[in-house]
Amino acid sequence: MKEYIQANRDRFLDELFSLLRIPSVSSLGQHRPDMQRCAERLAELLREAGADSAEIFPTAGHPVVFAQKILGPQYGTVLVYGHYDVQPADPLELWHSDPFEPQIRDGAIYARGANDDKGQLFMHLKAFEYLVRTGSLRHNVKFIFEGEEEIGSPSLAAWAEQHKDMLKADIILVSDTTMISEQVPSINCGMRGLAYLEIKVTGPDKDLHSGHYGGAVANPINILCDMISSLIDKDGHITVKGFYDDVVELSAEDREKLARAPFDLGEYKKFLDIGDVKGEKGYTTLERTGIRPCLDVNGIWGGYTGEGAKTVIPSEAHAKISMRLVPDQDSGKIAGLFEKHIMSIAPDCVKVEVTRHHGGNGFLIPISSHAYQAASRAMEEVYGVEPVPSRGGGSIPILADLQKILGIDPLLMGFGLERDTIHSPDESYLLSQFFKGIEAIALFYRYY
Repeated sequence: MKEYIQANRDRFLDELFSLLRIPSVSSLGQHRPDMQRCAERLAELLREAGADSAEIFPTAGHPVVFAQKILGPQYGTVLVYGHYDVQPADPLELWHSDPFEPQIRDGAIYARGANDDKGQLFMHLKAFEYLVRTGSLRHNVKFIFEGEEEIGSPSLAAWAEQHKDMLKADIILVSDTTMISEQVPSINCGMRGLAYLEIKVTGPDKDLHSGHYGGAVANPINILCDMISSLIDKDGHITVKGFYDDVVELSAEDREKLARAPFDLGEYKKFLDIGDVKGEKGYTTLERTGIRPCLDVNGIWGGYTGEGAKTVIPSEAHAKISMRLVPDQDSGKIAGLFEKHIMSIAPDCVKVEVTRHHGGNGFLIPISSHAYQAASRAMEEVYGVEPVPSRGGGSIPILADLQKILGIDPLLMGFGLERDTIHSPDESYLLSQFFKGIEAIALFYRYY
């Protein structure tokens, strides 16, 4: 396998780069043709890798790529999930190279999507190709690659419901997450869910002169800031009534197991260039990002933000807020509780609107499962260290939907690292992780 990877190394990178050059930004309408182009390129690469068929299915949003190779009903079936859409590249001035012209620097690929998720999904194509061309494949394999993960997968659940017979499988195999480090590989046993909303506060029907009206009329930005500041108390607890009703407290034994993951608080703070950490009282940093829910303001705007001064009381203020949820918390229920809470604290001097955007539930998988054990054995063989079970702090909401629709569990074999700065300028993916990922995925099929 190592020889095959080395012999085809340049071709692998050329093919991956052909995907990375396509600006498949799902959130921006002007990139709709790029979404179609990227889907077509993926289908082409899947057929070249050995798929019996690779089709592009339209949805209410961006297309889904579905491919499969069926050896026979006597074999188990692996369903590989990934996404080909990427985040916007802004701010462009903070990139050290063109985000859509991949470069290799210091042993890493730099491009938008290098890690999330084109680089990681591409490992599955190459592991599959190796197994097919060497006659080593002993599973039916299906691929489902969507173009809307970065905007909450609004179309995929309905599409999967319509095609669930076609998608029948024994496990969903996913590489769209990170591991602790190259020295300490890990496998995510679960991920948090997400509820994402927007608040709009409206005061006067127009911007007002702050000298004529300041102190007499409510300023929507001031009001919005007051409301937001009340959402988390001094102990880091979220104040939305009913928010913690379905949060399951982990046992001391389970917390001890998770604490075995190596973590250096000093290095963590140094990497982020912060003076100290902050979060919910009574929990460690790893627990705050893995087993506990949280609330964050993702964007806030209003009034004049251009060069120089413009003394106005703005007519409107806006904020976008996300809540990361733990398993058993329902995204729709939490969104409703949040909306009700915001309206209850809204003062009469302004009008307040809450808009729900996307969301999804979290999930857990047992580390005793055959799939987890196969992944653990494969990663140990590649890295020389038994991987640590961990909880992912991020969200892939569609996986909980697919788990429910198809009745099968997802397995998260992610190979990204924190250094890869996904969603940020200079996103990257270490070549060493890329090639080790191909090896580990191919070995997973051997042991599963």
